[in-house]
Amino acid sequence: MEKITLIATAKFGLEKLVKNEVIALGFEKPRVSEGRIEFAATRADIPRANIGLRYADRLLLKMGEFPATTFDDLFEQSKALPWETWITPDGKFPVNAKTVKSTLQSDRSCQSIVKKAVVERLKTAYDIAWFTETGPDFTIQVTIRKDSALLTLDTSGAGLHKRGYRLASGEAPLTETLAAALVKLSFWEKDRLLIDPMCGAGTILMEAALMMPNIAPGLHHEFALQSLPAIPLEAWIAAHQAAEAAIDRSGDLQIQGYDIDKTAVAAAKANAERAGVADDIVFEQKEIKDVWIDQQYGILISNPPYGLRMYDYHEINQIYITLNKMFKKKKGWSIYILTADKKFPNYFKRAWPDRKRKLYNGNIEVTYYQYYGERPPRDE
Repeated sequence: MEKITLIATAKFGLEKLVKNEVIALGFEKPRVSEGRIEFAATRADIPRANIGLRYADRLLLKMGEFPATTFDDLFEQSKALPWETWITPDGKFPVNAKTVKSTLQSDRSCQSIVKKAVVERLKTAYDIAWFTETGPDFTIQVTIRKDSALLTLDTSGAGLHKRGYRLASGEAPLTETLAAALVKLSFWEKDRLLIDPMCGAGTILMEAALMMPNIAPGLHHEFALQSLPAIPLEAWIAAHQAAEAAIDRSGDLQIQGYDIDKTAVAAAKANAERAGVADDIVFEQKEIKDVWIDQQYGILISNPPYGLRMYDYHEINQIYITLNKMFKKKKGWSIYILTADKKFPNYFKRAWPDRKRKLYNGNIEVTYYQYYGERPPRDE
């Protein structure tokens, strides 16, 4: 069967997580670079990877990689690639280009050159002089870094974070892929209580409720190459059936979300309904100081306000002080906080963070502060 190369893109700091899930999906020897995990696959693997990748942002098909120091190099080598294998005669094929530390410095010029090269290739392949571009979307990504050009075709369409359940969100929402990564990095298990006392639209908790029973994140996602001749329809059907068969709803989940904003709580409940996990999460409108923790062991994961537009610093400091009071003596709780505020450890004084991980929420640099709690006795 024809081999292709796929690239799962990842947020800075999550490359290892995405690499591990690529391996878990059955792909061998993935190669990791900054923001990219590259692996060998077949056409039939495109549906399976798109449906199954939980922490990656997009799945790209690698069309070609070559040195490019002149526009002639870029044009001729782009034209030599088999675009007609994937792009249909009526397809839209916008080109996005980015150059970094390269002789070719103009993004716009590189974009124009590659677009022209693809048009010339398709003219010959389809014997068409004019392309209406009214059909499916085939977005071409061009990255030129240190004079090496990488050309890819986006197989995902809308980003993989678009799970389909979130119609409403807070003012500065986490993407679903980052929220899922926060849960994975917390080592949460289904027999432990998980809470988010500032849950907003509930994204962290919904990703947890989807992850634990192994509900594939892309089951309700529409993908760019779906129902197109390049990939057999049977491959999409098989991928969906395999994902459905892998779901395991045995056991009960203990997941609780709270927020001071009644609108956010209503949005969280509606999102959970759409995600099919409403029975697994308890959402309540409650100020953080009124959240009562009656268990000695559990996991807290939260993304409190950063102080950017939403809250003033006095309010944020009060939130931090409240968290410290809540968990000062609860040594069995593991606390995971994602924030852009580097002063957070000065307020949460139970201990110094066991680990700090730099991540990005959109374009905002944030830190994931991880405080490991004591493990419960075996009989609990």
